Amino acid sequence: MKAVVWHGPRDVRVDTVPDPTIQDPTDAIVRMTTTGLCGSDLHLYEVLGPYMREGDIIGHEPMGIVEAVGPEVTDLSVGDRVVIPFQIACGHCDQCGRGLQTQCETTQVTEEGSGAALFGYTKLYGAVPGAQAELLRVPHADYGPITVPEGPADDRFVYLSDVLPTAWQAVEYADVPDGGSVAVLGLGPIGAMACRILQQRGVEQVIGIDLVDDRLAREAARGTTTLDLREHDDIAEAVRELTKGRGADSVIDAVGMEAHGSPATKLAHRLTQFLPKAIAEPFMDHAGIDRLGAMLPAIDMVRRGGTVSLIGVYGGMVDPLPMMTMFDKQITMRMGQANVKRWVDDIMPLLDDTDVLGVDDFATHRLPLDEAPKAYAMFQQKTNGAIKVVFQP
Repeated sequence: MKAVVWHGPRDVRVDTVPDPTIQDPTDAIVRMTTTGLCGSDLHLYEVLGPYMREGDIIGHEPMGIVEAVGPEVTDLSVGDRVVIPFQIACGHCDQCGRGLQTQCETTQVTEEGSGAALFGYTKLYGAVPGAQAELLRVPHADYGPITVPEGPADDRFVYLSDVLPTAWQAVEYADVPDGGSVAVLGLGPIGAMACRILQQRGVEQVIGIDLVDDRLAREAARGTTTLDLREHDDIAEAVRELTKGRGADSVIDAVGMEAHGSPATKLAHRLTQFLPKAIAEPFMDHAGIDRLGAMLPAIDMVRRGGTVSLIGVYGGMVDPLPMMTMFDKQITMRMGQANVKRWVDDIMPLLDDTDVLGVDDFATHRLPLDEAPKAYAMFQQKTNGAIKVVFQP
């Protein structure tokens, strides 16, 4: 089969690799019909290179048709149309029972001190072959896959794999009060979808912040109040001016370590690309720092007693957080990878023909798998209006 394979920093290729097979009785094999390119994949493209190995298959936003099932998979049949959550969870451990599927005790990557295994996402999360491929082996298929109806195009449902539950959890964790305000940092796929969910819930003041013209224009057209980061020397002050001088009741950081700013940190990330694996990996484990160009403004622009919801991925171990400010402002902070299955039942009723969240035209680019190298470069450089890319193998 064809698959998108990591060969080095900024070097992904479409290679021919062996087809996956059933290995465990709870496995399934799914033929991909649509698979997404996520902002988190850009971390692998560059920053998290020390944890990657040449030959790793990447991608974690799968949708397709079941081709084979193991003998213990009783709720799926060959031919079923399914979306697969980006994390691999068992559904019966204590953490899954608490709705914390990203902490699944069965698939936790304990040797790396990490939570549940993820598709296509470094040795830190199990190095499980990913979904930007023609076929995907799905472990724990007796629990994970989400069966969806025939009829609508894949775009209606594919975002259940990651974008929708991630944005939904960001909004849940933001805990916006009635009549409240929320600032969303970053209008990429997750931030944009969070804005749409907030509007669907009737939040009165949604402020979206970015520095990419296409992203700003797209969400402004849907009713979000937008702020262009390039036009404000102090973005937190701009938010306070819109919120009676207090700051936003809630802030969603949908950017994470891909934030702009901190040239020294950017240089450190680049330097790891030139270090031997034996040196680069321990460096990232124990001395890695993030570009905090989103988190620090989030802490600044939230009102006293407000909530910061971190859904953008961070990976640093020695990040210099302003603990005195966080304590003094009495900020609540919630974070973590989205627990997909926890939110699916809440989201599914919104995926009808009214398309209130605009999923049918959410993708800006639909490309064949062969164009993955070009798509990665385009998405990272934010050119050609690339906001959300999906591959159709």
